[in-house]
Amino acid sequence: MPFADNRGVRIHYATMGNGPALVLHHGTTGSGADWIDLGYADALKADHQLIMLDSRGHGDSDKPHDSSAYELSLRTSDVVAVLDDLGLQKVDYFGYSLGGWIGFGLARYAPTRVRSLIVGGSHPYAEDMRPFRDRFPQDRDAFAKLVDRLHGTGLKPARRARLLANDIDALRALTQDRESNADLLPSMTMPCLLFAGELDPRLEQVRQCASELQNATFFSLPECDHIGAMAQSELITRHLTPFLSKVPA
Repeated sequence: MPFADNRGVRIHYATMGNGPALVLHHGTTGSGADWIDLGYADALKADHQLIMLDSRGHGDSDKPHDSSAYELSLRTSDVVAVLDDLGLQKVDYFGYSLGGWIGFGLARYAPTRVRSLIVGGSHPYAEDMRPFRDRFPQDRDAFAKLVDRLHGTGLKPARRARLLANDIDALRALTQDRESNADLLPSMTMPCLLFAGELDPRLEQVRQCASELQNATFFSLPECDHIGAMAQSELITRHLTPFLSKVPA
């Protein structure tokens, strides 16, 4: 399994497909393999080299328990470390939820590495993450009940097993309050595609973000909440494919 080393923290990643490089970054509790389970890899691999990483604190990557290890600049440098490991200078980037927030981190700390930015269910504004942090119980059985309540009965067994294998202490450490990156928006000139489910509490902030960007398109997903939207790979890739085809090489 390939790993990139970022100052002693190992970041696991996998690649698939051929074409312009596209980083796929999951949300909190997820992992790079989610993109395969949810159908994105099959839809995109014919035209793109997919780079599916496990964010620090997740999957097969290292899982520090110190909240200072999850600052946005460090998370951004994890992505850069993977790109450096692969010898890639510039990529398209698709992040959902936590992955979208890290996408704005790339726009701040490594803008020359991003050709285009696709963000789902996330925004660059300040956010109190305590309600999310407090969801994570210490008890493993309680955590399993939380996973089943949030994701429903349609989870594939392999994905459910990965969710249940999460390090709960790492999840609590990494779910930190987010400072605003809204000052970045006027300087972000790369093509951007933003979306959110119509039942996602972040919908209006994602829409507002798109309106403040110079070169952005926004779409919403009817009857989808934050978690349910990510599962709509067929609907989402209908927007992604034409968007990516127009991004200058």
